[in-house]
Order: sequence, then C-alpha cells, then structure tokens
Amino acid sequence: MNDKKFLDTYFDRIGYGGSRVPSLDLLNDITLAHVRNIPFENLDILLGKNIDISLDAVFEKLIIQKRGGYCFEQNGLFLSVLNKLGFEVTPISARVRLDKPRDFIPPRTHVFLRVELSGTSWFTDVGVGGVSLTSAIQLIKNTEQKTNHETRRIVYESNKYFHQVLFPHGWVDVCEFTLEEMPEIDRVLANWYTSNHPKSHFKDRLIVARAGDDGKRLTLVNRELSERDRYGLANKSIIKSPEELIKTLKEKFNLTFPLDTEFQTTGLQWENDIID
Repeated sequence: MNDKKFLDTYFDRIGYGGSRVPSLDLLNDITLAHVRNIPFENLDILLGKNIDISLDAVFEKLIIQKRGGYCFEQNGLFLSVLNKLGFEVTPISARVRLDKPRDFIPPRTHVFLRVELSGTSWFTDVGVGGVSLTSAIQLIKNTEQKTNHETRRIVYESNKYFHQVLFPHGWVDVCEFTLEEMPEIDRVLANWYTSNHPKSHFKDRLIVARAGDDGKRLTLVNRELSERDRYGLANKSIIKSPEELIKTLKEKFNLTFPLDTEFQTTGLQWENDIID
C-alpha cells in the first residue's frame, strides 16, 4: 500500500479531513481524532489471541477491522502515520505508573512518541488507556499544560521524568521515562511480556477506553463503566451480565463482538452475582 492510500484510509477511520502539512496544529488535531475514534483495549489478550505489532497486522486490526489496541499497537500505528506525514518522530521507552507508588518499579512496557517541531520537543501518546493524550505536550519541566482534556505537566526527579495528569484530588503519575529511545526489537520483547506473562495486568482485567466530546472520558475496567466529565468527576455503573457487556462495547466504544463472546479473565466474575 502506498503512503497516500495508507493515510487516506487512516484519516477516514479517525474522521479527519484537514491539512496534511506537518505542524503543531496537525499533530494536535490527529492526536484528538485518533483517541476519540480508535479505542484503547486489551480484548484480544482475553480471547487468547496473539498480539502482532507489525505495521501490517496493526493496520488490519485497528483500521480495517475497526478494532482498538494498546500502546504498542496504537503508538506503533501513530508512529508510522507521523513518519509518512513528514514529522521527525522517535518512539520513547517508559514505565506506566498509574495507581503505582513511587517505591514500586513497574516493567518498562510502554512506548510513547517524541516529535520535533522547529527545534522544540513535543510528546504525544495515544496508547495509555483512560489518560491517553488528546493534544501534544511540550518537553518542559514543572509547567502546567492544558490539553483538550486534562491539565498535564512533566516533572524531573531523581534523574527521571514523570508525565503527570491533574485530577480533582491532585497530580497523579502517568508514566516515568528517561528519554531513551525504544527500538522495534525492544517493543517486540515488551509486547510479548505485556500480552503473555501471567503477572501482566492485561491478563487479569478487561480494559477499554476512549476520549469523548467536551473533555469527557469513557473507561471500562472489568464490569465498571466510568463516564468522566471534563472536570474529572466520574459517573460509574456496573455491567450486570455478559450480554450487557457486549452491548456496552458496541454502544460506548463502537466495538462489535458476537453475543456469545467469552473474555477469559479473573476480573469478570458473573457467577458470583445474586439473581433475584
């Protein structure tokens, strides 16, 4: 597939029809369009399927089949899109720190993107679940930065950078990094761990997320659906049956599965429900 057809098909998937000249506006526009239209999800892992992060496989899954994926799929695809558009872009290695104390060392199983524009470094990340960026943030320390959704900042402590998001209760770490590049072989290795290791958090829970309109977020973790407004306040509900789960995936995330689909994870405990 030539670059024009690749980009035409990708832009049709995310609903973008604007300029293709590399700029900060273009980077911001397609970052937002991507996370609104291509959900973050780990469902193939729970279906026992192999996660192939080659560009052909990711394009087929996320664009042609209209599925979602996690960071190695999402940011791998976005890396190719930005390269084909003419951006100077580098994949950066990171450790996800959401819900993790600083004294805990998570595996280095995340990748996000560094983009150089007119001598300034920007970060974009369309693959970190319910806090995926909806516009790029600048590589500048200790400065609050507004995005299309939450406020962000980057702090530097103990020779490490921390990307943080501002929630109603305060600043929360998203990921930790050192600006080290993550080449393809490291992404392949980390993807194997993420999708196969018994202690990977993608093995014991169902996770689906996408950005909504007006600063809203939709996140499904196991059976809990959270609809968060632009101020960070969440309305939560519990999915009561496998049939309701399939319906929610379609209505909230535009993911279509047969009604008899069974996601294999300890996070879904339907048999423990009390039936009136």
